[in-house]
Amino acid sequence: MKLPIAITPGDPCGIGPEIIAKAWRDAPELTRGCFVAGDVGLMRRALALVQPVPALPVCGIDSPAQALELPPRCLPVLQVGPVAPVLPWGQVDARAGQLAGESVLWATRAALRGEVSALVTAPLHKKALHAAGAPYDQYPGHTELLQAEAARHAGVSVDQMPVRMMLANDELRTVLVSIHVSLREALEAITLERVLQTLHITDTALARMLGRRPRIAVAGVNPHAGEGGLFGREEIEVLQPCLALARLEGLDVHGPCAPDTVFMRARQRADGQREFDVVIAMYHDQGLIPVKYLGVEQGVNVTLGLPLIRTSPDHGTAMDLAGQGLADASSMVRAIRMARQLAHGGP
Repeated sequence: MKLPIAITPGDPCGIGPEIIAKAWRDAPELTRGCFVAGDVGLMRRALALVQPVPALPVCGIDSPAQALELPPRCLPVLQVGPVAPVLPWGQVDARAGQLAGESVLWATRAALRGEVSALVTAPLHKKALHAAGAPYDQYPGHTELLQAEAARHAGVSVDQMPVRMMLANDELRTVLVSIHVSLREALEAITLERVLQTLHITDTALARMLGRRPRIAVAGVNPHAGEGGLFGREEIEVLQPCLALARLEGLDVHGPCAPDTVFMRARQRADGQREFDVVIAMYHDQGLIPVKYLGVEQGVNVTLGLPLIRTSPDHGTAMDLAGQGLADASSMVRAIRMARQLAHGGP
Protein backbone atom coordinates (compact mmCIF):
# COMPACT_ATOMS: atom_id res chain seq x y z
CA MET A 1 0.00 0.00 0.00
CA LYS A 2 1.26 3.49 -0.80
CA LEU A 3 2.05 5.55 2.26
CA PRO A 4 0.42 8.98 2.77
CA ILE A 5 2.18 12.28 2.13
CA ALA A 6 2.60 14.70 5.04
CA ILE A 7 2.21 18.45 4.47
CA THR A 8 3.36 20.96 7.07
CA PRO A 9 1.54 24.31 7.26
CA GLY A 10 4.64 26.49 7.68
CA ASP A 11 4.29 29.72 9.66
CA PRO A 12 0.69 29.98 10.91
CA CYS A 13 0.78 33.75 10.38
CA GLY A 14 1.85 33.47 6.73
CA ILE A 15 0.19 32.15 3.58
CA GLY A 16 1.11 28.51 4.14
CA PRO A 17 -2.22 27.35 5.64
CA GLU A 18 -4.12 29.30 2.95
CA ILE A 19 -2.30 27.78 -0.02
CA ILE A 20 -2.73 24.30 1.47
CA ALA A 21 -6.48 24.93 1.81
CA LYS A 22 -6.62 26.14 -1.80
CA ALA A 23 -4.74 23.04 -2.96
CA TRP A 24 -7.40 20.85 -1.33
CA ARG A 25 -10.17 22.99 -2.78
CA ASP A 26 -8.78 23.11 -6.33
CA ALA A 27 -6.90 19.82 -6.75
CA PRO A 28 -8.86 17.13 -4.87
CA GLU A 29 -7.41 14.20 -6.83
CA LEU A 30 -3.87 15.42 -6.25
CA THR A 31 -4.34 15.86 -2.49
CA ARG A 32 -6.04 12.49 -2.01
CA GLY A 33 -3.92 10.46 0.39
CA CYS A 34 -2.21 13.55 1.80
CA PHE A 35 -2.70 15.05 5.25
CA VAL A 36 -1.63 18.15 7.18
CA ALA A 37 0.63 17.68 10.18
CA GLY A 38 -0.27 20.77 12.17
CA ASP A 39 -3.27 22.20 13.98
CA VAL A 40 -6.94 21.42 13.31
CA GLY A 41 -8.17 24.90 14.25
CA LEU A 42 -5.57 26.59 12.05
CA MET A 43 -6.67 24.62 8.98
CA ARG A 44 -10.37 25.27 9.67
CA ARG A 45 -9.56 28.97 9.83
CA ALA A 46 -7.61 28.76 6.55
CA LEU A 47 -10.44 26.90 4.79
CA ALA A 48 -12.94 29.51 5.93
CA LEU A 49 -10.63 32.15 4.45
CA VAL A 50 -10.63 30.62 0.96
CA GLN A 51 -14.15 29.19 1.02
CA PRO A 52 -16.47 31.23 3.29
CA VAL A 53 -19.15 28.51 3.22
CA PRO A 54 -16.87 25.47 3.54
CA ALA A 55 -17.84 22.49 1.46
CA LEU A 56 -14.66 20.78 2.63
CA PRO A 57 -14.70 19.38 6.15
CA VAL A 58 -11.53 19.26 8.24
CA CYS A 59 -11.22 15.76 9.64
CA GLY A 60 -8.97 15.15 12.62
CA ILE A 61 -6.92 11.95 12.36
CA ASP A 62 -4.87 10.06 14.93
CA SER A 63 -2.29 8.47 12.63
CA PRO A 64 -0.93 9.07 9.11
CA ALA A 65 -2.47 5.84 7.83
CA GLN A 66 -5.98 7.15 8.52
CA ALA A 67 -5.50 9.74 5.77
CA LEU A 68 -5.78 6.90 3.22
CA GLU A 69 -9.17 5.80 4.54
CA LEU A 70 -11.05 9.11 4.39
CA PRO A 71 -13.52 9.96 1.61
CA PRO A 72 -12.56 12.44 -1.11
CA ARG A 73 -12.92 16.21 -0.58
CA CYS A 74 -11.95 15.97 3.06
CA LEU A 75 -8.92 17.70 4.59
CA PRO A 76 -7.27 15.38 7.12
CA VAL A 77 -5.27 17.06 9.88
CA LEU A 78 -3.14 15.27 12.44
CA GLN A 79 -2.87 17.47 15.51
CA VAL A 80 0.81 18.01 16.34
CA GLY A 81 1.16 19.16 19.93
CA PRO A 82 -1.46 21.04 21.96
CA VAL A 83 -4.20 23.13 20.37
CA ALA A 84 -2.60 26.25 18.94
CA PRO A 85 -3.69 29.77 19.87
CA VAL A 86 -5.29 31.96 17.21
CA LEU A 87 -2.46 34.18 15.97
CA PRO A 88 -2.82 37.36 13.88
CA TRP A 89 -2.16 37.03 10.15
CA GLY A 90 0.91 38.72 8.74
CA GLN A 91 2.96 39.19 11.91
CA VAL A 92 6.28 37.68 12.96
CA ASP A 93 5.59 35.84 16.20
CA ALA A 94 7.79 33.49 18.23
CA ARG A 95 4.74 31.31 18.97
CA ALA A 96 4.20 30.89 15.23
CA GLY A 97 7.85 29.93 14.80
CA GLN A 98 7.53 27.28 17.47
CA LEU A 99 4.35 25.83 15.93
CA ALA A 100 5.97 25.72 12.50
CA GLY A 101 9.10 24.09 13.89
CA GLU A 102 7.14 21.47 15.82
CA SER A 103 5.19 20.48 12.71
CA VAL A 104 8.33 20.10 10.58
CA LEU A 105 10.14 18.14 13.30
CA TRP A 106 7.20 15.75 13.74
CA ALA A 107 6.77 15.19 9.99
CA THR A 108 10.50 14.69 9.43
CA ARG A 109 10.66 12.04 12.14
CA ALA A 110 7.55 10.35 10.71
CA ALA A 111 9.22 10.22 7.30
CA LEU A 112 12.42 8.79 8.78
CA ARG A 113 10.37 6.14 10.61
CA GLY A 114 8.76 5.16 7.31
CA GLU A 115 5.25 6.30 8.24
CA VAL A 116 4.89 8.71 5.31
CA SER A 117 6.19 8.50 1.76
CA ALA A 118 7.13 12.17 1.34
CA LEU A 119 7.13 15.54 3.05
CA VAL A 120 5.84 18.79 1.54
CA THR A 121 6.64 21.90 3.57
CA ALA A 122 4.82 25.21 3.33
CA PRO A 123 7.07 28.24 3.94
CA LEU A 124 8.18 29.17 7.42
CA HIS A 125 9.53 32.54 8.56
CA LYS A 126 13.19 32.39 9.58
CA LYS A 127 12.93 35.26 12.10
CA ALA A 128 9.95 33.64 13.79
CA LEU A 129 11.74 30.29 13.84
CA HIS A 130 14.77 31.84 15.52
CA ALA A 131 12.57 33.77 17.96
CA ALA A 132 11.08 30.45 19.10
CA GLY A 133 14.41 29.55 20.71
CA ALA A 134 15.98 26.13 21.10
CA PRO A 135 16.19 23.89 19.23
CA TYR A 136 14.82 25.86 16.27
CA ASP A 137 17.19 28.81 16.55
CA GLN A 138 20.02 26.47 15.49
CA TYR A 139 18.73 26.27 11.92
CA PRO A 140 18.67 28.92 9.16
CA GLY A 141 15.67 27.17 7.60
CA HIS A 142 13.94 23.94 6.63
CA THR A 143 16.87 22.38 4.81
CA GLU A 144 19.28 22.56 7.72
CA LEU A 145 16.67 21.28 10.19
CA LEU A 146 15.88 18.27 7.99
CA GLN A 147 19.56 17.58 7.44
CA ALA A 148 20.34 17.62 11.17
CA GLU A 149 17.40 15.39 12.01
CA ALA A 150 18.26 12.90 9.25
CA ALA A 151 21.87 12.76 10.43
CA ARG A 152 20.73 12.18 14.00
CA HIS A 153 18.42 9.38 12.86
CA ALA A 154 21.25 7.73 10.89
CA GLY A 155 23.71 8.12 13.76
CA VAL A 156 26.17 10.17 11.72
CA SER A 157 27.48 13.72 11.84
CA VAL A 158 25.81 16.46 9.81
CA ASP A 159 28.91 16.56 7.59
CA GLN A 160 28.23 12.93 6.71
CA MET A 161 24.69 13.80 5.56
CA PRO A 162 25.39 16.26 2.72
CA VAL A 163 22.34 17.82 1.10
CA ARG A 164 21.76 20.18 -1.78
CA MET A 165 18.85 22.37 -2.84
CA MET A 166 17.34 21.91 -6.29
CA LEU A 167 14.94 24.49 -7.68
CA ALA A 168 12.85 23.22 -10.56
CA ASN A 169 9.95 24.16 -12.78
CA ASP A 170 8.69 22.81 -16.10
CA GLU A 171 11.48 24.61 -17.97
CA LEU A 172 14.61 24.63 -15.82
CA ARG A 173 16.38 22.81 -12.98
CA THR A 174 19.24 24.22 -10.91
CA VAL A 175 21.19 22.71 -8.00
CA LEU A 176 23.18 24.90 -5.62
CA VAL A 177 26.71 24.25 -4.35
CA SER A 178 25.93 26.34 -1.24
CA ILE A 179 22.65 27.56 0.22
CA HIS A 180 22.04 30.06 3.03
CA VAL A 181 25.45 31.66 3.58
CA SER A 182 26.91 35.05 2.74
CA LEU A 183 28.32 35.58 -0.73
CA ARG A 184 31.85 35.73 0.70
CA GLU A 185 31.33 32.36 2.43
CA ALA A 186 29.73 30.95 -0.71
CA LEU A 187 32.82 31.78 -2.76
CA GLU A 188 35.01 30.12 -0.12
CA ALA A 189 32.78 27.01 -0.36
CA ILE A 190 33.66 26.49 -4.02
CA THR A 191 36.18 23.71 -3.48
CA LEU A 192 36.93 20.65 -5.59
CA GLU A 193 35.54 18.36 -2.89
CA ARG A 194 32.28 20.26 -2.44
CA VAL A 195 31.57 20.70 -6.15
CA LEU A 196 32.35 17.03 -6.82
CA GLN A 197 30.02 16.05 -3.98
CA THR A 198 27.31 18.25 -5.49
CA LEU A 199 27.76 16.53 -8.86
CA HIS A 200 27.39 13.08 -7.31
CA ILE A 201 24.30 14.02 -5.28
CA THR A 202 22.72 15.56 -8.39
CA ASP A 203 23.63 12.65 -10.63
CA THR A 204 22.10 10.12 -8.21
CA ALA A 205 18.90 12.10 -7.62
CA LEU A 206 18.25 13.05 -11.25
CA ALA A 207 18.99 9.52 -12.50
CA ARG A 208 16.25 8.30 -10.16
CA MET A 209 13.85 11.00 -11.38
CA LEU A 210 14.61 10.71 -15.11
CA GLY A 211 15.31 7.01 -15.39
CA ARG A 212 18.67 7.73 -17.04
CA ARG A 213 21.94 9.51 -16.34
CA PRO A 214 21.38 13.30 -16.46
CA ARG A 215 23.30 15.76 -18.63
CA ILE A 216 24.79 18.15 -16.07
CA ALA A 217 26.07 21.64 -16.89
CA VAL A 218 28.35 23.39 -14.42
CA ALA A 219 28.15 27.18 -14.29
CA GLY A 220 31.36 29.11 -13.94
CA VAL A 221 32.11 31.35 -10.98
CA ASN A 222 33.34 34.40 -12.84
CA PRO A 223 32.07 36.40 -15.85
CA HIS A 224 32.50 34.38 -19.07
CA ALA A 225 33.63 31.45 -16.87
CA GLY A 226 36.86 33.34 -16.18
CA GLU A 227 37.81 33.93 -19.85
CA GLY A 228 40.86 31.68 -19.59
CA GLY A 229 41.99 33.20 -16.30
CA LEU A 230 41.58 36.86 -17.24
CA PHE A 231 38.64 37.37 -14.84
CA GLY A 232 39.52 34.85 -12.13
CA ARG A 233 41.11 31.44 -11.72
CA GLU A 234 38.42 29.38 -9.94
CA GLU A 235 37.47 27.71 -13.20
CA ILE A 236 41.08 26.67 -13.90
CA GLU A 237 42.09 25.72 -10.37
CA VAL A 238 38.87 24.16 -9.07
CA LEU A 239 36.20 23.47 -11.67
CA GLN A 240 38.22 22.02 -14.54
CA PRO A 241 40.01 19.44 -12.33
CA CYS A 242 36.69 18.62 -10.63
CA LEU A 243 34.91 17.99 -13.93
CA ALA A 244 37.80 15.86 -15.15
CA LEU A 245 37.44 13.64 -12.07
CA ALA A 246 33.67 13.46 -12.51
CA ARG A 247 34.05 12.35 -16.13
CA LEU A 248 36.48 9.61 -15.10
CA GLU A 249 33.78 8.40 -12.70
CA GLY A 250 31.26 8.21 -15.54
CA LEU A 251 29.22 11.38 -14.94
CA ASP A 252 27.89 13.26 -17.98
CA VAL A 253 29.16 16.72 -17.04
CA HIS A 254 29.80 19.80 -19.18
CA GLY A 255 31.60 23.06 -18.49
CA PRO A 256 32.56 25.19 -16.78
CA CYS A 257 30.02 27.19 -18.79
CA ALA A 258 29.57 30.95 -18.97
CA PRO A 259 27.00 31.65 -16.23
CA ASP A 260 25.22 34.35 -18.26
CA THR A 261 24.19 31.85 -20.99
CA VAL A 262 24.17 28.38 -19.45
CA PHE A 263 20.66 28.71 -18.00
CA MET A 264 19.24 29.55 -21.42
CA ARG A 265 20.96 26.46 -22.81
CA ALA A 266 19.40 24.29 -20.09
CA ARG A 267 15.91 25.75 -20.46
CA GLN A 268 13.38 23.45 -22.10
CA ARG A 269 12.48 24.64 -25.59
CA ALA A 270 9.09 24.68 -27.27
CA ASP A 271 9.86 21.30 -28.90
CA GLY A 272 10.40 19.77 -25.45
CA GLN A 273 14.16 19.42 -25.87
CA ARG A 274 16.93 20.95 -23.78
CA GLU A 275 20.71 20.86 -24.02
CA PHE A 276 21.19 20.05 -20.31
CA ASP A 277 18.93 18.43 -17.71
CA VAL A 278 20.23 20.54 -14.82
CA VAL A 279 22.67 23.36 -14.06
CA ILE A 280 24.99 23.29 -11.06
CA ALA A 281 25.07 26.86 -9.76
CA MET A 282 27.97 28.06 -7.67
CA TYR A 283 25.91 30.04 -5.14
CA HIS A 284 22.35 30.76 -4.06
CA ASP A 285 21.35 33.74 -6.21
CA GLN A 286 23.18 32.55 -9.31
CA GLY A 287 20.88 29.51 -9.40
CA LEU A 288 17.66 30.91 -7.98
CA ILE A 289 17.29 34.11 -9.98
CA PRO A 290 16.81 32.35 -13.36
CA VAL A 291 14.25 29.89 -11.95
CA LYS A 292 12.30 32.55 -10.08
CA TYR A 293 12.36 34.90 -13.06
CA LEU A 294 10.39 32.26 -14.97
CA GLY A 295 7.68 32.53 -12.29
CA VAL A 296 7.81 32.05 -8.54
CA GLU A 297 4.39 30.40 -8.70
CA GLN A 298 5.83 27.68 -10.96
CA GLY A 299 8.92 26.72 -8.97
CA VAL A 300 9.41 23.80 -6.61
CA ASN A 301 12.23 23.31 -4.11
CA VAL A 302 13.49 19.72 -3.78
CA THR A 303 16.05 18.76 -1.14
CA LEU A 304 18.55 16.27 -2.57
CA GLY A 305 20.69 13.90 -0.51
CA LEU A 306 18.24 13.14 2.31
CA PRO A 307 16.96 9.62 3.10
CA LEU A 308 13.45 11.02 2.56
CA ILE A 309 11.57 12.95 -0.12
CA ARG A 310 11.00 16.63 0.61
CA THR A 311 9.54 19.28 -1.68
CA SER A 312 8.27 22.79 -1.02
CA PRO A 313 6.90 25.84 -2.85
CA ASP A 314 9.47 28.22 -4.28
CA HIS A 315 8.40 31.27 -2.26
CA GLY A 316 8.25 32.61 1.27
CA THR A 317 5.56 33.37 3.82
CA ALA A 318 4.33 36.54 2.02
CA MET A 319 3.21 38.15 5.27
CA ASP A 320 1.80 41.13 3.35
CA LEU A 321 -0.74 38.81 1.64
CA ALA A 322 -1.59 36.58 4.59
CA GLY A 323 -5.19 36.49 5.73
CA GLN A 324 -6.64 38.08 2.58
CA GLY A 325 -7.37 34.97 0.53
CA LEU A 326 -5.22 36.32 -2.33
CA ALA A 327 -2.20 33.99 -2.24
CA ASP A 328 -1.46 31.91 -5.35
CA ALA A 329 -1.38 28.19 -4.54
CA SER A 330 0.21 27.12 -7.86
CA SER A 331 3.65 26.41 -6.40
CA MET A 332 2.15 24.40 -3.53
CA VAL A 333 0.12 22.33 -6.00
CA ARG A 334 3.27 21.70 -8.05
CA ALA A 335 5.22 20.75 -4.91
CA ILE A 336 2.57 18.18 -4.00
CA ARG A 337 2.55 16.83 -7.55
CA MET A 338 6.34 16.45 -7.58
CA ALA A 339 6.31 14.75 -4.18
CA ARG A 340 3.75 12.24 -5.49
CA GLN A 341 5.81 11.61 -8.61
CA LEU A 342 9.01 11.06 -6.63
CA ALA A 343 7.31 8.88 -3.99
CA HIS A 344 4.81 6.94 -6.06
CA GLY A 345 6.13 7.17 -9.59
CA GLY A 346 2.97 8.73 -11.01
CA PRO A 347 0.57 11.69 -10.90
